[in-house]
Amino acid sequence: MYKADLIVIGAGPAGMAAARQAGDAGLSVLVLDEQPAPGGQIYRDVERASSAHGDILGRDFTDGLALTRGLAHDNITHLRGAVVWQIEDGSRVSFSRDGAAALADGKRILLATGALERSMPVPGWTLPGVMTAGAAQILLKQSGIVSRRAVLVGSGPLLYLVATQMLRAGAPPLALVETQSRQDFAKSLRHLGGALRGWRYLLKGLGMLWQLRRAGIPRHVCATAIAIDGDTKARAVTFHAGNLDHRIECETVLMHHGVIPNTQAARSIDIPHHWNASQNCFVSDCDRWGRTAVPSVFIAGDGAAIGGAKVAALAGRIAALEIACDLGRITTAERDAAALPLNRNIANERRARPFLDAAYPPYAGAVLPADDTIICRCEEVTAGAIRRMAALGCLGPNQTKAFGRPGMGPCQGRYCGLSVTQILSDTLGTSQDKTGYYRIRPPLKPVTLGEIAAMSESDATKDFE
Repeated sequence: MYKADLIVIGAGPAGMAAARQAGDAGLSVLVLDEQPAPGGQIYRDVERASSAHGDILGRDFTDGLALTRGLAHDNITHLRGAVVWQIEDGSRVSFSRDGAAALADGKRILLATGALERSMPVPGWTLPGVMTAGAAQILLKQSGIVSRRAVLVGSGPLLYLVATQMLRAGAPPLALVETQSRQDFAKSLRHLGGALRGWRYLLKGLGMLWQLRRAGIPRHVCATAIAIDGDTKARAVTFHAGNLDHRIECETVLMHHGVIPNTQAARSIDIPHHWNASQNCFVSDCDRWGRTAVPSVFIAGDGAAIGGAKVAALAGRIAALEIACDLGRITTAERDAAALPLNRNIANERRARPFLDAAYPPYAGAVLPADDTIICRCEEVTAGAIRRMAALGCLGPNQTKAFGRPGMGPCQGRYCGLSVTQILSDTLGTSQDKTGYYRIRPPLKPVTLGEIAAMSESDATKDFE
């Protein structure tokens, strides 16, 4: 069994920053991460990719090198390829690595599980050739593969970032089909004052839009009635914009309309969550230090609420300070003094967030899709089936499992869960909080009997205290 003062689950910005802060405070830290290299989604494979693709991916990507290098610390043990599938009693973590299961015991646990791209179910979204914009980024970061003859669909700054990266890589997108409306922009204006104080984000966004315009890449805004046409693969994107019906022939469709916290691990140990109307998703209940209702468990980064990579790293450091104080390695006064500039920086980094959330809401046609649109890809359950379940007396997502198996597949509802909640909430006329979310059954991730059988507690014993 592995033992440590702090177990960090996830090696994205929050997890890496927290691990280094805790290590510097004298805590033994065990970092468990599924990926073969640290960085999370935003800084995926940054140590290798930065040298080859840094000019394509941009400075914001290469900034992650400082965080990954921070894991090289005597008090930090980073286990790559460690898939966490169970958390028990707020202290014991079960995971699989190299074909064998193992156990870890920590005095404190920090969940730094990051974010997921919000699923965007529209007609044809399950066809081959359709992927998320984030998935296209992963291909570029890890393998240097650029999507060809692609159309980007959805809303949000990530669309502009991916489009400019594709442009720099020599494979510009055919077009951007954007769903944000003039009404959305009008609503965002009340947050313009805060956004102007966070002017660096606005300037960065304007810079990307200028690059796309200079390259002559078409942008279709206020798009509705979006569908992907094809038989055995995606052939075209169809939509309505500017009082006209459009059809763009393509080979690849990259979809994105925001990110949401990855709450599966937190929900598996009954940490409460609530609906955040401004971000249109559930967020965890935790205080400014990341402390949750489970005394030994903390949450930091986008897994708590969406704030971006810089906010996540700062929040990870703040959580680590509180944990170090809990365990007697620093005093309350030392904690507060160290946290003061970090909280100030978080406030500055968050200034533009309300503006962005209002200006780029999720696409309404995917939040409440047409009846024949598949919602749960694992079990091929449609939006119409969910609505019929509600008509038969189904009051929440957990009951839908008995009615028609949504959320019962290998992903455990990671991608359909939010859609099921919102469709039920709309159909029943109840709030998202009252409708609720799936209960997460163990294991969190699939684990084989062979992996469990290969576990040898005596052979795996390692004490980092």
